Amino acid sequence: MTTFTLFRYSGLQKAWAFSQMAFAPPLLKKTQGLEFFKMLGTGRGTGFSIRPDFSRYGLLGVWESERAADEFFKSSPLFNKFLQHSDEYWTVKLQPYQAHGKWDGVAPFKTDKNILLKTPVAVLTRATIRPQRLRRFWRIVPETSAELDAARGRIASIGIGEAPFFRQATLSFWHDEESIKTFAYRSAKHREVVRLTREEAWYSEELFARFAVVDSEGTWGGVNPLEGFKKLPDKNDE
Repeated sequence: MTTFTLFRYSGLQKAWAFSQMAFAPPLLKKTQGLEFFKMLGTGRGTGFSIRPDFSRYGLLGVWESERAADEFFKSSPLFNKFLQHSDEYWTVKLQPYQAHGKWDGVAPFKTDKNILLKTPVAVLTRATIRPQRLRRFWRIVPETSAELDAARGRIASIGIGEAPFFRQATLSFWHDEESIKTFAYRSAKHREVVRLTREEAWYSEELFARFAVVDSEGTWGGVNPLEGFKKLPDKNDE
């Protein structure tokens, strides 16, 4: 089970939120059932951005079970602090069904290729950009974000990252697999960027993963982006 929570802060709480990028990880390492996690900053807009947004922060977690994730969200003092300081939060539960690449030297997502894909799907792309390719990356890639904004079937997307400029990612949500494929293979700018990243070796590490949406709770910008979708049935109920 993978979860992503997006928090929004205002006023002086932004400083508190920024401090948690350093203070929260030691506590998260002690969280039972949490196998992998990342505290993430965000960029402005809906995709890669060189301009950080200090009002939004994300928490990505990979759990040994859905029960472990639920226990954290229900009773963790740390998560409760995040809620107390934030104005808004949104949590989405995700089941990875396709993944390749690594994040900090590990493959964090355990895929289930037999999962039913009747709900919206999510895509995570992340990379560590080589220093000598930073100028090239930031000159070309933002144009892809504009195409992403206009892509048919895209529900929502956000640029996230561990460090400014060179450790970047995008998490996007789509109506279905066909929408993803249409964007990936018919977007001229996206195809060009993919080609250049391979030919010019932009990344020292990269990861790509697709997820089925299992559940969605809270709001993002005042609404639940995935409200109305049907929760995936538990395998034990089939």
